[in-house]
Amino acid sequence: MRPNWLTVGGMAITAAAGVCYALGVGRQFAWTLRSGASPNAYLLLGGGLLVLASACDMLDGAVARLGTHSSVFGQFLDSMLDRFSDFAVYSGIAIGYAVQGPANITFVLLSMLSFVNAFMISYAKARAENLIASCPVGYWQRGERSAAILIATFAHNIPALVIQQAMLPLLTVVRRILYTRAVMAGKRPPLDPRAGRWWLKVRLWRWPRMTVPYDLVTGLNIAWLIFAPIPAYDVLRQLAEVVST
Repeated sequence: MRPNWLTVGGMAITAAAGVCYALGVGRQFAWTLRSGASPNAYLLLGGGLLVLASACDMLDGAVARLGTHSSVFGQFLDSMLDRFSDFAVYSGIAIGYAVQGPANITFVLLSMLSFVNAFMISYAKARAENLIASCPVGYWQRGERSAAILIATFAHNIPALVIQQAMLPLLTVVRRILYTRAVMAGKRPPLDPRAGRWWLKVRLWRWPRMTVPYDLVTGLNIAWLIFAPIPAYDVLRQLAEVVST
């Protein structure tokens, strides 16, 4: 088994998951809270395919190391196909909102913004590390974004996902821009809030993984994805009607 085969296979599986999202995207929050609701087979299949794709994504590096097939091109290919995977998921969601029932332009735009944020987070890091040694800051790294997609999928809460991903990951993009500017100006921003002043310590989203503040922020994000009970489609539609009138 070649590691690049796993990388390409993971991308193909993710593309199939994108088709499932296009066919089964939901317009209401919190399937787990709606009495009498049946599970959405397309979303369950899409979630299962993403789990399989994630396994491929984790295994390709291990296979490369164990089989002595590690290469710079393999790392480049993995990074490139990760961006295509993000596009496959969010374009599938956008298509679903565009073609199922009355088109919901609001959620189509939110899906597009979610993809832009996912792309810009990775681009900001890659571009910054051409100019400075490293740019490791930001809460919404790929692991957090992938976990958010899976949690929202199995909770049948895609509206909660696109609202979250259209807004919060932008803060990671901004932080990476500001961090890069500070380093290029000769400053050394603290990576760990524990080494900074109190106003850094209270920003819980800045704490690294394996800390209590990080766990609290993650718990809030997970709770939103699972339990957000707001009927987003109806609320945003009514808001759009108020604005238009």
